[in-house]
Amino acid sequence: MDSKPIGRRIKLAREAKKLTQEQLAEIVDLSPMHVSVLERGQKPPKLETMIKLANILDVSGDYLLQDVITHSKAIPATEITLLINSLPENEQNRILQSVRAYVEAYSCETK
Repeated sequence: MDSKPIGRRIKLAREAKKLTQEQLAEIVDLSPMHVSVLERGQKPPKLETMIKLANILDVSGDYLLQDVITHSKAIPATEITLLINSLPENEQNRILQSVRAYVEAYSCETK
């Protein structure tokens, strides 16, 4: 299992929650160095740690493990949510308006 993509998603989710590595480490009861190792993909998290991270970071296990889980459909939506949540509120609203317009236009085309 390649741990680097898992680490990148942990980092993305942590940053979306506006947590530092030190803050996340304290919440998950790990050392900041261990969080850094996980985020760089140098080793995969243990199951217990993965569950804590998913719960604290408000992401699914599917999202964190998407490279090894092949039957998840919510992964793109989760990643989009994390990316949008990392932006200022006015930019989030602009993206939401754009997505609404796109979905409306798409719906009209497919009818």
